[in-house]
Amino acid sequence: MDAVTQHNNQQAQRKAAMAVLAHAEADEIAARLQALALPAHQDLRAPENGLVMLRGRVGGDGAPFNLGEATVSRAAVRLASGEVGFGYTLGRDGEKARLIALCDALVQSRDFAGAVERDIIAPLREQLMVRRKQVAAQTAATKVDFYTMVRGEG
Repeated sequence: MDAVTQHNNQQAQRKAAMAVLAHAEADEIAARLQALALPAHQDLRAPENGLVMLRGRVGGDGAPFNLGEATVSRAAVRLASGEVGFGYTLGRDGEKARLIALCDALVQSRDFAGAVERDIIAPLREQLMVRRKQVAAQTAATKVDFYTMVRGEG
């Protein structure tokens, strides 16, 4: 496998992991990380809160407009082996951002990538899918089908 393909695969793996971690609860991530023998690491950027501008588009594809602001937390962590991870999450949960950054760094590590995927990401992904199916089932239960009857007048 050439270097470009390997880099693209790693980026896709990181993207998929971040999507799962962003939707997971901080205590779920922390509980799963405790089962792992974590390597030495340091905070490059302590968790901090800020705002991002949310943009929308008229009709979904029209002119852009500023919708409002959302609170976000971010953090950065470096493993002793040199991998740097970044974590962003909506809201003011700095610890969750730090845990996401730690997982991001671990996903990049050759020694920990498999264990993180198997013991952290995959179970959280499964929980997320179960929750989504439950919400979809609850939503489907309230669905109302409207129809009209054509009258034979005239």
